[in-house]
Amino acid sequence: MRLFCGFLGMLVLFSGCRQEPVEEIHSPTASADDVAHPIEFPPGSWPWWRGPDRNNVVTENVVDFQWSSQPNVAWSAKIQGLGHSSPIVVGDKVLITTADEKQESKSLLCYDAATGKPQWTRPIHQGGFMRTHQKNSQASSTPASDGKYVFTAFMVKDSLYVTAVDLAGQIVWQKEAGPFRSQHGYGSSPVIFDSYVIVLGDSDGPGFLAALRRDTGEIVWRISRSNQPSYGTPILADIAGKTQLLVGGTGHTISYNPENGQEIWRVSGPAKTTANTPNVAGDLVISSGGYPQNGVLAIRADGTGDVTSTNLAWNARERIYVPSPLINAGKVFAVNDDGIGLCYDIETGERLTRQRIGGNFSASLTLYGDHMLAPDEQGTMHIFRATSDFDEITTFRLDGNGFASPVFAGGKLFWRTSTHLYCLVPGTPAP
Repeated sequence: MRLFCGFLGMLVLFSGCRQEPVEEIHSPTASADDVAHPIEFPPGSWPWWRGPDRNNVVTENVVDFQWSSQPNVAWSAKIQGLGHSSPIVVGDKVLITTADEKQESKSLLCYDAATGKPQWTRPIHQGGFMRTHQKNSQASSTPASDGKYVFTAFMVKDSLYVTAVDLAGQIVWQKEAGPFRSQHGYGSSPVIFDSYVIVLGDSDGPGFLAALRRDTGEIVWRISRSNQPSYGTPILADIAGKTQLLVGGTGHTISYNPENGQEIWRVSGPAKTTANTPNVAGDLVISSGGYPQNGVLAIRADGTGDVTSTNLAWNARERIYVPSPLINAGKVFAVNDDGIGLCYDIETGERLTRQRIGGNFSASLTLYGDHMLAPDEQGTMHIFRATSDFDEITTFRLDGNGFASPVFAGGKLFWRTSTHLYCLVPGTPAP
């Protein structure tokens, strides 16, 4: 009998497909407007992954950085530990997550935006590290802020935890959002929607999507997803006349109602696994992936149910896996993982450019005025004109590798490398 039970246990262990789905939570009386504090930021903030409009496009007044191979570094701060998360900026504070392998700690760090002086360090978790891919880190999820709290998402001890920290560095609440079984780690970032903070828990075990109250951490709704690992971040967009939460990965691109988690529509593709964020232009959703399939899809977002056969505007068989696509002036831009610059016409899908840049890329393009910036993994920042031919005007190199995307706030560029947090300002450096 023991041998038989042991055999069954091994069968379950290796099959992977017999795991129970995550317990779903539905709250039909919940309202996303029922919250104690509004979402408000000081001017010059970059509050979450991909910026205020969630698309890596800088909307504040553009100043001339006089881009050159010798950038004007206002300050730099050495970072203890390692993380691939991008910085966020809330007024006079710059915040990043980091993980110290030796101490097995995960923390949220806060710096003064003007001087780079550390303001506080808040340990979030101690112990419970889980395995990651060699290109991932234990702190790859970019934090998000509602102007009062900063929210982090970490995988710890076979679970995904969300933590709210106030701007003085004190933990307000911490909640287990759901189970998490790591194959290559975690990389999805929290999404702020009205009274909720929404997290995606696609994993090698039971996957889920969950919304927690920003003020208390209470799980308002949680739905199950496929038992397949994926690493991207959803995008929230007002598109096709409604607010939609758009998620790639697990073999589908799916639109959800962020109020309750109900599915609106789905399309098959572009890949089983994604590690980036979709983008939107008008009523089109641009979704890309890279493992094991390659693909870029343009999806009309006005459907319901399975719209694979009716709502695909175009598709391209290119690998854009980790870097997220950028949309500007009727074009889709990306520097893919293998260092290829790609540009498509947003309406027709015609490929306008396929140009080798060199290096490997995990960070995403950021649009600042007429220029696009992205660092390669070796730590070289590439600066292009925002034209379809990827005209590279200069590059520069600072200490550390480049896995985090550059962000702009208050007329300054903040960039996190594997070793430092940098603040760059317009003008040329002093001799």
